[in-house]
Amino acid sequence: MCGICGFVTPRGGEGEIGETLADMTAAIAHRGPDGQGRYRDCFPQGGGAALGHLRLAIIDLVTGDQPLFNESRDLAIVFNGEVYNFAELRRELVDKGHTFVSSGDTETIVHLYEEMGSACVTRLRGMFALAIWDARRRELFLARDPLGKKPLYYAWIPGGIVFGSEPKAVLAHPEITARLDAPAVAHYLTLQHVPEPATGFAGIASLPAGHTMTWRQGGSEPSRYFQLDYLPKLAASPAELAEELRARVTEAVRLRLVSDVPLGAHLSGGVDSAIVTAVMAGLTDQPVRTFSIAFAEEAFNEAAKARAVAARYGTRHTEFTVGFDEARGVMADVVAATDMPFADPSALAAWHLCRLTRQHVTVALNGDGGDEMFAGYQRYWLDPLADAYSRLPDVLTHRFVPWLARRLAPSGNVPVEADWREGLKRLAQVVRVPRAASLVRWGSYFSPWDREALLRPEFSWAARPADTVGLYEAAFAAATAAGDLDRGLFADVSIYLPGDLLVKADRMAMAHALEGRSPFLDVELAAFAARLPERCKRRGRTGKYLLRRAFADMLPPGIADQPKRGFGLPVAGWFRGPLREFARDLLAGGRVCREIARPEAVGALLDAHEAGRADHGKRIFALVMLELWLRRYL
Repeated sequence: MCGICGFVTPRGGEGEIGETLADMTAAIAHRGPDGQGRYRDCFPQGGGAALGHLRLAIIDLVTGDQPLFNESRDLAIVFNGEVYNFAELRRELVDKGHTFVSSGDTETIVHLYEEMGSACVTRLRGMFALAIWDARRRELFLARDPLGKKPLYYAWIPGGIVFGSEPKAVLAHPEITARLDAPAVAHYLTLQHVPEPATGFAGIASLPAGHTMTWRQGGSEPSRYFQLDYLPKLAASPAELAEELRARVTEAVRLRLVSDVPLGAHLSGGVDSAIVTAVMAGLTDQPVRTFSIAFAEEAFNEAAKARAVAARYGTRHTEFTVGFDEARGVMADVVAATDMPFADPSALAAWHLCRLTRQHVTVALNGDGGDEMFAGYQRYWLDPLADAYSRLPDVLTHRFVPWLARRLAPSGNVPVEADWREGLKRLAQVVRVPRAASLVRWGSYFSPWDREALLRPEFSWAARPADTVGLYEAAFAAATAAGDLDRGLFADVSIYLPGDLLVKADRMAMAHALEGRSPFLDVELAAFAARLPERCKRRGRTGKYLLRRAFADMLPPGIADQPKRGFGLPVAGWFRGPLREFARDLLAGGRVCREIARPEAVGALLDAHEAGRADHGKRIFALVMLELWLRRYL
């Protein structure tokens, strides 16, 4: 795992180019503590191309330094990630006459690019972000893995391009200025993250998951090379599909155990991480190292379930308890790690989990992606009921239920999935948001109309292109699928997964020089999961039906059949108690209230939450994290 950066510019001499590259690599030095490499191709008339690499050594510890080159050294590559089928590809390339000087996966890619050009990425099984400079053609090739596990950002400059693994690397280039992107901030207030390709910075974009881009004089646009297809459906019996699913998950885990450094697993207490741990235990001859987070607030604490899995498989288990002090202490660190407005509270726990993990191992497997591949979220079974509810008379859906919901005091001390009051309050929103925007229906912090009421008129006008519901409707419609469940899964894979979950996974891990690996996001396993019949993903109120069935015998009692619980933090209680004054002091007179939100709206929100009239914990958290981001970057 590593960090990459670079640029092409028509201006500047060798010294200036070298200084800029040094600044960019320094900005992401945390991603690669084991070494760095730099490459410059200076043009005779001025300007040139530069590539930078920061290395976290995982495999090929001796000969894996980058950049690496082809035999004629007119192609140079910097690469972040892992290619799990590189040995097979290497054999093919040797047979074609290519010569290798290293034993890792990176050099395989540059030779494959010689053979296939931009189509080379279709042969790569793994997670990656990469840049290849073609000195002969003066072209820069950028690519990102199919599901977006590894990040890549870019910005245009006059006559050139700048790129990096994190926005902070792009911002380190002297021709890039941090400027606010108002529509991106509006999306953030609804979604808790900035959806790709936006970043929160005007002019800096994320190369979307499953896309490539070739820069040449005159510019270029991203091109999609991968999209999950949910058709045609697999026709085998459920028993046969369960057997194949178990084999495919086992293979995906086995591929991710290749490492020349110690590895372990993150264990949350949920189904997905439990399966990964169970499979790991069966594939290794040493006890698996497992790590989990606990909370003092028992309603949010899943540590006992994680311990049950650890005990079942005799893992060497380590646990860390997160309280409000630990959460408050890393808010600014999370902002600095993500670079973008980001308000998923679980990032605070993930920060501590990754810090703890890195004290013992360098690689950690996780259960990310299981919900998006196999329909684990509650809203997947709630949506059909919500559609039926929306067809009831308006007097019930638009008047009585909203009236009743407004009179219910919030709990605020249990996860939202377990609070029937919050579910009832969401019904008032369900009738106004189509099923295509399921995440906005059930998971939005500020609904589109609540967001409008929050924003200053001038900021609302600047943010008017931010149609968050339309964003999901477009993804829902673009799915190669016949059913609404599969269309909803595709929308989440396209927006929520790369914009929120994988940003959190990459940044929290790489902030501590830890490599995270996600077996459920193996591209071949994901393609298989997409084509499973919908009845294998959801039956009644049970999500991940086939996955639970395939591994039921490997999980402790109560794990395989437990309902989905999010990795929630008790932010409502914290902002009503120990973090109450912190939030008020931060937001009072801050940039959020001066430039983005109406101060009276923010004040009313804080008052209602502290008085217990409403649960605005996540909304307050979103405003706090936005304020911290504004102060750091703008």
